[in-house]
Amino acid sequence: MTNDGQSDAGAFRDIDALPEPVFDLIFGVLRAMAEHPEIQRVRAVAREALRPAPGQRLLDAGAGAGEVARDLAAAVGRDGEVVAMDASLRTLAGARALTPPDLPIRFVQGDITHLEFQADTFDGVRSERVLQHVVDPDAAVRELARVTRPGGRVCLIDTDWESLAVDGIRNDLTVSLRERLLGADPNHHDDMGRTLRRRLVQAGLRDVTATPVACYFPDPVSAGVVVPLFDPAVPPEAGMIPDDLRDTWFAELAAAGERGEFLAVLTIWVAAGVAS
Repeated sequence: MTNDGQSDAGAFRDIDALPEPVFDLIFGVLRAMAEHPEIQRVRAVAREALRPAPGQRLLDAGAGAGEVARDLAAAVGRDGEVVAMDASLRTLAGARALTPPDLPIRFVQGDITHLEFQADTFDGVRSERVLQHVVDPDAAVRELARVTRPGGRVCLIDTDWESLAVDGIRNDLTVSLRERLLGADPNHHDDMGRTLRRRLVQAGLRDVTATPVACYFPDPVSAGVVVPLFDPAVPPEAGMIPDDLRDTWFAELAAAGERGEFLAVLTIWVAAGVAS
């Protein structure tokens, strides 16, 4: 989850202020995403880039429901520590409730653009699908680099929403929807994924790598787990789909799925570098 003062519009702006049913829905979405094979594939690439090892101290900035923090805690072992940070106290409480007490995880609330850690605190840091929501992502990257010890690794994972491609749906409908959604919110970075490498270089990281992971969805149900645009359960109030296109869009999705013709592809990037 992103920080209140730094996030874009919608449910992520102030998740702790949401009604309980809405919060529960969003938290459930986070958990369902974590179980999706394509997100697991992205996270496997990110884990290899971060290179967790026994005894390390790691930061997961934007820990969400805590799945990655739990995996990293198992990797660092009892001699290490994982700090699972999130801006949302409610999300942290949910993640803590899912975490076995013997894992070396410390849950803290924090703002990714103003980290309350001393310089050179961590052997490695990661942040997944957070920077797209942050007003000043470069400030966040500089902070992540600042708290990483020399020789430690910074791993960033984020989406390139402009890469989203769909087949099996009327082309005029997909074009219209893309034109009205992409760039609609000036505080949301639709292109964040492909900019991660540049941001790491500018922040002074060395040996920077960037890996595009093309996520493939063969049906609308699978796609809807990761891309809210394909999920009819997302309420109209979320503003994800223009009201005048909503019924037509979901009717087209359902028909494409029934014909077996639906396809969607979305690129999520994993970038990593070494702190100097």
